[in-house]
Amino acid sequence: MISENPRGEELLRQTFKYGNRFMVLLFRLGLGAWGNGPQTSQVMVLVHRGRKSGRLHRTPVNYAVVGDMIYCTAGFGSRTDWYRNVVANPGVQVWLTDGWYAGEAEEVAPDDPQRNALLRQVLIASGFAASLFGGLDPKTASEEKLAELTASYRLIRIYPSEACTGPGGPNDLVWLWPVTTLALLGLLLLGRRSRR
Repeated sequence: MISENPRGEELLRQTFKYGNRFMVLLFRLGLGAWGNGPQTSQVMVLVHRGRKSGRLHRTPVNYAVVGDMIYCTAGFGSRTDWYRNVVANPGVQVWLTDGWYAGEAEEVAPDDPQRNALLRQVLIASGFAASLFGGLDPKTASEEKLAELTASYRLIRIYPSEACTGPGGPNDLVWLWPVTTLALLGLLLLGRRSRR
């Protein structure tokens, strides 16, 4: 249950939309680990194919690694675009702070006996983001309260299959750092010369 107020939910969705663009940019600039971790919020970029357009989309999502699997959740339920894309096209890529991987995604069934425990791990790893959704504290919520507040959530399991390399992944804009640094140094030197 995200919100009792549809306008509030739409505002939250729009806020996430702009925040998501910023997170993807951080990963592309090689700064994916910045502010990302168990003390703040574990975020990865999920690369998925559009179910209608066929285009690749990049969506930051909270996640937890449990065993060899990666789990993430669609807090807006079955209306979530990336969730619907992954159900239609389960071949995905994930950008983590320690690498880039291809994998296959599947939904964890709502009646799976491990669902709540896995979902709790994702919500704990999401840090402050979990409290935005109905004031849930995943560390202390009872099993009943957790199940009630997350009934509409969709839990996705990703089986990583292979490491990826090459163009089109995270850090593809890291080249901007040396270029920007050289440009700024050049401007600084030109400014000093013109003052002499």
